[in-house]
Amino acid sequence: MISRREFLQASVAASAIVGISGFGNWSKLAAQQALTQDQLLQFDDFGNVTLIHITDLHAQLKPIWFREPEINLGVGDAAGKPPHVTGADFIKMFNLTPASPEAYALTHEDFTALGKTYGRMGGMDRVATVVKSIRAARPDSILLDGGDTWHGSMTSLLTKGQDMVNVMNALGVEAMTSHWEWTYGTERVKEIVDGLPFAFLGANIFDAEWDEPAFEPYKIFEKGGLRIAVIGQAFPYMPIANPGWMFPEYSFGIREERMQAMVDEVRAEGVDLVVCLSHNGFDVDRKMAGRVKGIDVILTGHTHDAVPEPILIGETIMIASGSNGKFVSRIDLDVRDGRMMGFRHKLIPIFADVITPDAEMAALIDAERAPFQAQLEEKIGTTESLLYRRGNFNGTWDDLICNAIRSERDSQIAMSPGVRWGTSLMPGDAITREDIHNVTSMTYGKCYRTEMTGETIHTILEDVADNLFNPDPYYQQGGDMVRVGGLGYHIDVSKPIGQRISNLTLVDTGETIDAAKSYTVAGWASVNEATEGPQIWDVLESHIKKIGTVALEPNTSVVVTGA
Repeated sequence: MISRREFLQASVAASAIVGISGFGNWSKLAAQQALTQDQLLQFDDFGNVTLIHITDLHAQLKPIWFREPEINLGVGDAAGKPPHVTGADFIKMFNLTPASPEAYALTHEDFTALGKTYGRMGGMDRVATVVKSIRAARPDSILLDGGDTWHGSMTSLLTKGQDMVNVMNALGVEAMTSHWEWTYGTERVKEIVDGLPFAFLGANIFDAEWDEPAFEPYKIFEKGGLRIAVIGQAFPYMPIANPGWMFPEYSFGIREERMQAMVDEVRAEGVDLVVCLSHNGFDVDRKMAGRVKGIDVILTGHTHDAVPEPILIGETIMIASGSNGKFVSRIDLDVRDGRMMGFRHKLIPIFADVITPDAEMAALIDAERAPFQAQLEEKIGTTESLLYRRGNFNGTWDDLICNAIRSERDSQIAMSPGVRWGTSLMPGDAITREDIHNVTSMTYGKCYRTEMTGETIHTILEDVADNLFNPDPYYQQGGDMVRVGGLGYHIDVSKPIGQRISNLTLVDTGETIDAAKSYTVAGWASVNEATEGPQIWDVLESHIKKIGTVALEPNTSVVVTGA
């Protein structure tokens, strides 16, 4: 007798063999260097339930460049496991063909060269085409949004997320959860939620004063004669990672016992399938999947990972759908007798030059952007360097931002947050105001200037490092290492907190940082309410206008060991 777990393991194994998961037969297409929309959307219908998952769009309405990380280190039980595998190792692990479309979409390898062949990715008009195609084949499919949707662009900042709200309403989303949405503040979030035609889910969002649930924890869909429960899990570390003063009425947290209670509750109501729509982050969801019983599918978000095959944890499958509109996940499930018995999955890449834009969505997007078109398109400078952010340590966008901060704010050291949102630019591209906002737009972007002792600087680096490299995922609060300019250090990711950071130096002079001495430090994205200073996008724009052309030298100021 084969167990259910063995049956699901066979589904995952079959995925790698016959292409029912991942990217199908792209390796055959690589030699042709040709893709068609039909090939990208090809899917053999399976089972009786279809889920469509998008997440971490970060308000990107138009096609973008987005380079996947070169460094994504896992620690503890996550070491060497997806998504903590990059580049050539990722290509080997998932049996991809080097220089193929899937290698370009999923890794940083040869990104600049392959970009000339395969082009930009994403665009919500292309996403709309994919969603409509799936719905045509599977009218009862459920479209779910994992959050980080209303934030991350100039137009979303100027409209307080309304441009994305209008687009997602038109797309026909049926439920969402949240994270950066909350940085518009409680009043704005409630205003939007009150007008949404779909569920805004957060089983782990509580009223801070009364310690009771504040939002719908789940929604039960009736599709094709089945009852499907979708439980929402908002980003658990809101008041720590983002300014708690913007939403003081609410508390968050992983609330593992609450998730188990919600699973038990919907199971008691006789649902056939339990789906967790999560913004926990991949490693947190992996741990939760091993501890909360009865979840069939976790649609994971927050950490921006794109994994071409489901990850099986016990009897739960985890789906990671990337970010910025680069991918749409389709999951077909065979659900019988209240259990998931098998699945087929495809991570559909949104190649902007291959997928035909949906005309209605394209018109809506253009209308949303029209009032700001001149501001968005104004050329500020040019880049000779590939500009990217994604990765555990400084990317070139981060280096440019830190250079701007040090120059414009006259500081010895610059600090820039290790956020994972922010699109890329190719060498030779113009840098527009929109491009600058794509890596800086937020509601608390003031660029402060202050004095810090060497001891304080060391403590900040240790705290952020523990947030990223604590071996217990429940103590990892998202994002990457704080980016630094003018400062060098060594980090041993295998050490415990307080022992990871050493050899702090001023890059300009080689001087060792003195714990008792004070240094001028400037940065942005402080969670403190009283922060003063110019907006970071103005600081960056001023700097780029002065230098005209961006040409960055390789940054070797951070030395990583213990991986």
